[in-house]
Amino acid sequence: MTKLLLSIHVLASILVVGPIAVAASLFPRYARQATGEDGRSAGAAVLLHRICSGYAIVGVAVPVFGLATGAQLGVLTDAWLITSIVLTTIAAAILALAILPGQERMIETSWDGTTDDESPRTAARLAGLTGVFNLLWAVVVVLMIVRPGSTTGA
Repeated sequence: MTKLLLSIHVLASILVVGPIAVAASLFPRYARQATGEDGRSAGAAVLLHRICSGYAIVGVAVPVFGLATGAQLGVLTDAWLITSIVLTTIAAAILALAILPGQERMIETSWDGTTDDESPRTAARLAGLTGVFNLLWAVVVVLMIVRPGSTTGA
C-alpha cells in the first residue's frame, strides 16, 4: 500500500505542481503584453490563469497522498517532513492568496481595455511571487529526496 500511495503522491506532484509552476511563470509575460492591443496574449494569459486555478484545486491531492504516505511510513513526526509540510503550506498560501488573485486583477485590467499604470508593477510582483513559489517546491523536492535519516544510503 505504501508504494501505491507514494507513486500517486509523486505522480500528482509532477503532473499538478509542474503545470502550475510553468503556467504561473509564463503568466506575467503574457499579461503584460495583453494590456496593449494583443488579443492573442490576452487569451494566453486567461488560459494560463485557468491552468493555475484548475490545477490548484486538483493539487490538494499532493499533500493528501503525501500525508497518507508519511503515515504509512511512520515519519509524520520527522523534522524533514514537518519542514516539507510547512513549506508546502506556505507555497499553497502564496498561490491561493497572492498569485491567483494577482492574475485575476491583471486579466480584468486587460479585458476592460484600460491601461493600468500598476500593470508592470503587478506583473513584476507576480513574477517574484512565482519565483518564491517555485523555489519552495524545489526545496520540498530536495527534502523528499535527501531526507535526513534516509535509508537510501545517500
